[in-house]
Amino acid sequence: MWTSALDRLLRHFFRQGRLQVTFPDGTRRSYGPGQGPEISVTITDPSLPRRIVLSPDMGVGEGYMDGTFTIEGDDLYGFLSLAMANIAAQGQPAFRRPLEALRWLKRRWDQFNPVPRARANVAHHYDLSGELYDLFLDEDRQYSCAYFARPDMTLEKAQAAKKQHIARKLLIEPGMRVLDIGCGWGGMGLMLARDFGADVTGVTLSREQHAMANMRAEKAGLSDRARFELMDYRDVLGKFDRIVSVGMFEHVGVPHYDQYFATVRRLLGNEGIALIHTIGRAGPPGATSPWILKYIFPGGYCPAMSETVAAVERHDLVTTDVEVWRLHYAETLREWRRRFEASIDKARALYDDRFCRMWRYYLVASELTFRLNNQVVFQFQLTPKQDAVPLTRDYLYREDAGGLHRAAE
Repeated sequence: MWTSALDRLLRHFFRQGRLQVTFPDGTRRSYGPGQGPEISVTITDPSLPRRIVLSPDMGVGEGYMDGTFTIEGDDLYGFLSLAMANIAAQGQPAFRRPLEALRWLKRRWDQFNPVPRARANVAHHYDLSGELYDLFLDEDRQYSCAYFARPDMTLEKAQAAKKQHIARKLLIEPGMRVLDIGCGWGGMGLMLARDFGADVTGVTLSREQHAMANMRAEKAGLSDRARFELMDYRDVLGKFDRIVSVGMFEHVGVPHYDQYFATVRRLLGNEGIALIHTIGRAGPPGATSPWILKYIFPGGYCPAMSETVAAVERHDLVTTDVEVWRLHYAETLREWRRRFEASIDKARALYDDRFCRMWRYYLVASELTFRLNNQVVFQFQLTPKQDAVPLTRDYLYREDAGGLHRAAE
């Protein structure tokens, strides 16, 4: 029954290229016209056809992790490229639409992130071994989209360009109080304190990130200007001249958007500026992949612009600029993937084969989502005061402001 259902699903999806599938009973079938890429896969677990039909993301992801869904030549990138392109072109068949509707109905629960749950979600991903992140991130441990102002940039230069670009949007002056929501390992906050003379408070729910950020501040002699707290953004008190949040909004969850922007408004001075940098979707609202929710980012969701701006509008904040970065994150993820694959033996020594397959699947699938499924990055510049920022973007690129290209050298 389930082999037949999977056969029907694959015949619906694959209309370009060719997918050769060997089923658990040894049967071999072909899908697609063959005019394009050809990929061969083998399914050895008899339960996998059922799991793939019920949830293709979960079934294929878990099958790859467990070694029961294997790809000839381990060409994961080729398989996911072929699969994503076909699925995007064909859409879901009628018999799977009720299952997709259930995913949509469930999404608010998936994204319900009160403080205890948010803390557990953060620990799931960000409190992994620091040695793992050393394998694929740049030295500053920037775990968010880099800014490839030039196509020949290294990852390190593109991450430096990202930080400089954000700093200029914040229009920081020496002595300003800056709040970094979701400060990671401290790279952004330390740069704002060191290069712009800001007084930075960073907050994170990750114990690993909190410890490293403060250690880095002490080592750099910046402890008096860059302090990092282990706390939820909702518990922060006081007023700040600037608020920056890079790669954290994806963990907030739609049920908490009003609370998030109400908190930003409460903490931001009347002439303050906030810069929110987040992964987003170029299309309408959707739901997170169940595989990503279970294994990579519990509680995570990449919002549509409409969901984000609607919440901003309800909290006395003016949107003064929205910038959309399209393939910058695809290029960032490509570099992370290359570095991880080059160091996979070290990753295997830290964890095991299953973890390495999971992490590789995560990096490849994420890169291709940006390339093939219209996932993007949004930067929202917000302020309570309409004229708090210049009327044009010229200030971002003037040489007397540091110059994006010069700063990234």
